[in-house]
Amino acid sequence: IILEGRGDRGVLTALPINGPRRDLTVEQNVRGGVGYGGGDFSIFEDYLVFVEKDGRLYSHSLGYGQPRPLTPAYGRAAAPALSPDLSQIVYVFSDGNLDCLAMVDSEGKNWPVKLASGADFYMQPVWHPQGKYLAWIEWDHPNMPWDGTRLILAEMAEDGILITAQKTLAGDVNTPVFQPQFSPDGRYLSYIISNGEWEDLVLFDLSSGQSRVLLHGDGFMLSQPAWVQGMRTYAWNYASRSLFCTSDQHGQASLWQVSLDGDCREINIAPYTWISQLTASPAEDSVAFLASAPDVPDRVVCWDGRHVRVLAYSGGETISPDLFATARELTWKAADGTDVYGWYYAPANPAASADGLPPCIVYVHGGPTSTTPLSFSTQRSYFTSRGYAWLDLNYRGSTSFGRSYMLALRQHWGDVDTEDAGGAALALAGAGLADPRRLVILGGSAGGYLVLNTLVRYAGCYKAGVCNYGVSNLFTLAMDTHKFEAHYNDSMVGVLPEAAGRYHDWSPIFHAGAIRDPLAVFQGDVDVVVPPSQSEEIVAALRRSGVPYFYKLYEGEGHGFRKTETLNDYYAQVERFLQQYVLFAPDVDND
Repeated sequence: IILEGRGDRGVLTALPINGPRRDLTVEQNVRGGVGYGGGDFSIFEDYLVFVEKDGRLYSHSLGYGQPRPLTPAYGRAAAPALSPDLSQIVYVFSDGNLDCLAMVDSEGKNWPVKLASGADFYMQPVWHPQGKYLAWIEWDHPNMPWDGTRLILAEMAEDGILITAQKTLAGDVNTPVFQPQFSPDGRYLSYIISNGEWEDLVLFDLSSGQSRVLLHGDGFMLSQPAWVQGMRTYAWNYASRSLFCTSDQHGQASLWQVSLDGDCREINIAPYTWISQLTASPAEDSVAFLASAPDVPDRVVCWDGRHVRVLAYSGGETISPDLFATARELTWKAADGTDVYGWYYAPANPAASADGLPPCIVYVHGGPTSTTPLSFSTQRSYFTSRGYAWLDLNYRGSTSFGRSYMLALRQHWGDVDTEDAGGAALALAGAGLADPRRLVILGGSAGGYLVLNTLVRYAGCYKAGVCNYGVSNLFTLAMDTHKFEAHYNDSMVGVLPEAAGRYHDWSPIFHAGAIRDPLAVFQGDVDVVVPPSQSEEIVAALRRSGVPYFYKLYEGEGHGFRKTETLNDYYAQVERFLQQYVLFAPDVDND
């Protein structure tokens, strides 16, 4: 079963091994709705349960018939987990204020009930294969899930609808735990846990109560920051003899099979450099996953024990790979001596040529606790095929480089990341990879915040900026954003009112008068994470200062653009803006 994004709709599609593809949902829009989404569906044998955008759970048979609702249209749901006898469904529920684990019978005959509550957040519920236990991840404000979480192991009553006992198995306020998973034979509960700088894959023996590290991470990560529900970076082999797992080094992924005695072997996944959402076969030694590379668009891929083969393409793949740029890693030193990382892409279009150094777009990811991996990007390919070089900047605070690198942004959001954006411009020029007079900085959300701060602090360093739904005012962000990030600023900037000085110093809106370079601002009108007011304040300041700007508010778009018509217009508007203010604009001294 594959979830396809078709514009702003999510469609579940069945892909039989020996049959044609067919859509399973026609009228429903399949979208997990807790936080940033994810955890959209679950399947066991021929029983499918999924989350509709309206917050309801639906069930559906892979045979004939229509999906039918199981829960009322109230609140938001995610990560449905089917009990082994298919009688009950446990899922994450949120009404925007209170979160819990809820349960509903798989026929939808009874009203949903709370199964576990008391924590601020829940994630990744999973059943024991005999229904004896239920495990999940939970955490509380002010933490984010990569700060510190708790792994809970609960014993279930014989009827499977009540918890008789529960305990915290691992994790605490400073130790994040990720993806609990029971072995198919029911002997072990596995999970990923921080070991300080990196991460370990741990096995907990349910009968003996003993834990042991199966795979010790040293120089690589085993998980990704849980911005969404339903993330999976490892999977059990069907016979409980080994596990498949991903290893992430500097944003480049590899696939490994680890036996229960700790023996590891790497599986060749070429030509792919980034994989996610591992799902193992319940009947044979094979694993499926999402895969891509800078020159290979997203695909659903399967390793069948010997070979990697494509199960589904994300599009027609009608564009020649010659138009997709390949990467090289670029590093430079920050002022404190820390190495800063980026992936550089030269322009790629065999039908065109140009003299001199290319213009370059420096892309800064959101989060800010995130990373831009070595994967395919439609946006990057759009511009590198049109003569722009591109740099994916993984500033300090990014993941994939160890916990110390990630923690470097704590209490310094708006400070060291901005310094790294300025350093990126110098590194590109120093390496002779881009025209220093034609640099552009582009990003969304926290990346948009970095765009604004960079134009404030390093006026004239970049020829222009593109800010998508970017944060401009840290004070109002702390008051207006959604529950998931309501206390994110506490760790990234500081706790108010004590840290008010930093909030003021690192909020672009209070220093917008220093912006001198042209800026394009794009915003969704129903964004609940970074409301339109954040963009409108910056636009008003640019208007007062007489700085060239372009502003576009997209109707019906939230935090990130999904609609095909929106994306088509966005690319056209950005390209036009850059032609006017970067490619064909005269050099101007901003000092």
